[in-house]
Amino acid sequence: MSDAVSLDYRTAFDQAPIGLVISENRLIRDCNRLVLEIFGAQREQLIGHSFALLYPSPVEFERTGERIVASLDAAGYYADERVMKRVGGARAGELFWCHVSGRALDPSRPHASGIWSFEDLSATRQLKADLTAREREIAALLIEGLTSKLIGKKLGVSPRTVDVYRARLMKKYGAASTPDLVHRLLVS
Repeated sequence: MSDAVSLDYRTAFDQAPIGLVISENRLIRDCNRLVLEIFGAQREQLIGHSFALLYPSPVEFERTGERIVASLDAAGYYADERVMKRVGGARAGELFWCHVSGRALDPSRPHASGIWSFEDLSATRQLKADLTAREREIAALLIEGLTSKLIGKKLGVSPRTVDVYRARLMKKYGAASTPDLVHRLLVS
């Protein structure tokens, strides 16, 4: 590598083509430029603060934390698509779909420390219907292809409860079937 293009790890982190966050006990310890852009935030709005401010509600923050703990693989990896909230700028408070993946550095202590990536999906997926927190969770899990039984197990509710929420989602999106609903969620 030439001297003119010498890169260090900090530069690579800051200039990565995906949003990156280093976490400790569900607090944001560091983030790169793209995370600030995605969430419309200034560094001081995020660094040292809880991830909770990036969620539509405190309930969704807590449920997602529980889901991460329950779903980590043996190496500590986790990924999903979820609805998140912009913090500042002209779009402050706006909800949007986000792909989140990451790794707990110690799988036995999932929230102790980790590195997480964030990808804003709003260019290809818009939130058009006004959804409740539970509807957003179920929509995200339907997109992953999970059955009512598996969704119920992940969320700690009965498969019948999942079916009730799925029916509500189908009505809101005008879908005739679950595959049609998933399609509409993906293209809406």
